[in-house]
Amino acid sequence: MKAKSVAQNYFFLTILILAMILGAVVGYMFPEFSGNIAFLGTIFIRLMFCIVVPMVFASISNAIASTKNLGRSGKIMGVTVVTFVITGAVAALIYFALVIIFPPVLNAWTNIAHEEIGNHATITQMIVNFFTVEDFVGLLSRRAMLPLIVFSILFGFSVNLSGAAGEPVKKFLESLTAVMLKFVNIVTYYAPIAFFAIFADLVATYGPQISADYARALLLYYPVCFIYIFTAFPIMAWIGAGSEGVREMFRHITKPAVVSLGTCSSVATIPTNMEAAAETGISRDVSDIVLPLGATMHMDGSCFSCVLKIAFVMGVLGQPLTVADLPMIVLVAVFSAVGMSGVPGGGYIGEYIICALFFPNHMELAFPILVAIGNLVDPPATMINAAGDYVVSFIVSRFVDGKDWLTKAKAA
Repeated sequence: MKAKSVAQNYFFLTILILAMILGAVVGYMFPEFSGNIAFLGTIFIRLMFCIVVPMVFASISNAIASTKNLGRSGKIMGVTVVTFVITGAVAALIYFALVIIFPPVLNAWTNIAHEEIGNHATITQMIVNFFTVEDFVGLLSRRAMLPLIVFSILFGFSVNLSGAAGEPVKKFLESLTAVMLKFVNIVTYYAPIAFFAIFADLVATYGPQISADYARALLLYYPVCFIYIFTAFPIMAWIGAGSEGVREMFRHITKPAVVSLGTCSSVATIPTNMEAAAETGISRDVSDIVLPLGATMHMDGSCFSCVLKIAFVMGVLGQPLTVADLPMIVLVAVFSAVGMSGVPGGGYIGEYIICALFFPNHMELAFPILVAIGNLVDPPATMINAAGDYVVSFIVSRFVDGKDWLTKAKAA
């Protein structure tokens, strides 16, 4: 991969991280000045809050309304999705255990009023809030993300099932989605300025402790990603094709891993994954379904980061993380990573879901923290997500083509 291509893919991310670092330095050295520029970050956050409702509605409804039956094998599709969900849940469980043992934030940040910290929703409240709001107007609030998502899915299916009568609505949704994505792109250009101001204000308000907390979070994240590759991936390959599958997986996984790191994109890694799958002997119909789906639905690294984000903000607010939180955290991690990652802007939607469920009284503080962590851990997360797509194809081949599929492929 050319160095110029890698630099282009990481250019904006580098600018954003540098802006955060510079803001932290300014906040430490000039706390009074930092308070005067805090409004620059507030503008960005509120713009994103205004964008999220129409963006979620348009993108999800359009994705469902535009779905077509391509004649793909139901068995391959079913095994693929189930595998994605299971591996995502296992990843979330692993990282939950890690943050219980090694909390990313050891001491709550100062100057946060204790009485403002609200308890997150219970399981029963989450079920109710997942499906409903009191009336339609409630869907227009950024605090009703899950009901809005359910409404958008049902609306998309309704358009899809309406046939010719739904075509004008489908075209409107396509246009609205394109417009909202362009809107997000425009606002994103302002993000470096916003995050400079946000981190200057965070350090000025809560002290240099936040730098140590972010560093601790990264130390908890990066090694786990590489350990996961050398432990979970071989197990998955062994389930799919036995000991020979493990050896075959390690022969071909390096290139997808490097490409995913270089592009920071699961979608951009699809051609390389296709090449690796073909060289391994994976059936073409399996790779044609598993790898494109995996680029948008298989997000074990994102499940890691989701758990890290929740644990981090809980530590910031002084909220204890307990085993009782496990079911909902795993559910949200899997839903955000597997269910929402294929939606344009899905990453930001995941942040809103986390904020709405766990930190409804501190959304303006929690949101930039969550986005910042997401940017900092994106490269290794993408590597696990993208390279893991190739490994999942081993498991799907095992259930679709039989346990000796690799032996037959080599013989052929």
